Order: sequence, then structure tokens, then C-alpha cells
Amino acid sequence: QVQLVESGGGLVQAGGSLRLSCAASGSIFSINTMGWYRQAPGKQRDLVASITSVGSTNYADSVKGRFTIFRDNAKNTVYLQMNSLKPDDTAVYYCNLDFRRYGSVYSYWGQGTQVTVSS
Repeated sequence: QVQLVESGGGLVQAGGSLRLSCAASGSIFSINTMGWYRQAPGKQRDLVASITSVGSTNYADSVKGRFTIFRDNAKNTVYLQMNSLKPDDTAVYYCNLDFRRYGSVYSYWGQGTQVTVSS
């Protein structure tokens, strides 16, 4: 069983910064991808950023240059540093862990953390 616990959400003014954290525990294959998704009311859940266990990153165009994803493999923890926040960044942010093992794909999700950016 794998559990992802998120923290770091909150309320911030436009132009401000937040850092989200997600700590994974349980039986985790070391070769994996961790990432952050977000979902605003009435919209689908979209990828914000992802990072592999060897450090390859991927970002949504809307956050490039503002957000940075990084991880600590020893702690099985992924972070999302969010700078220059905009009201459009307001959403529930979900941590994700994906890995393949024995020919199967396993996906796990955090509980979600609210990020609200005021004008």
C-alpha cells in the first residue's frame, strides 16, 4: 500500500509564492514519476508538472518559468515551488505517483490541497 500526504496549500496574494510538499510512504518502486495536477471548479484535472526518479521534468505551458518541481529521492518526497502566482492558479492541487512493476502500471494520488490566489 502506498500513501501520499500533501501539505503547503493556502491563500496567497497575486505575485506571491507557495511551496507544496508531497511525501510518499509504502512499497514504492524506485523508478517512478511523481507529479502535480490541479483541478479548478468545473474544469478537468490537468498536469502541472512532473519529474522522474532521474530528474527529467515536464511542465504545463501555463506554469513554465514560474513553477519548479523537484524531489528528494531519499525521502520519497516531491515539491512544487510556485512563484509569481496568478488568480488562474487557484485550484485543488493533487500529488501523483506512477510506476510500472511486473507489467502493470500503478497510480496513486494524494488527498489534494487547496491553493487560492487573490487578486
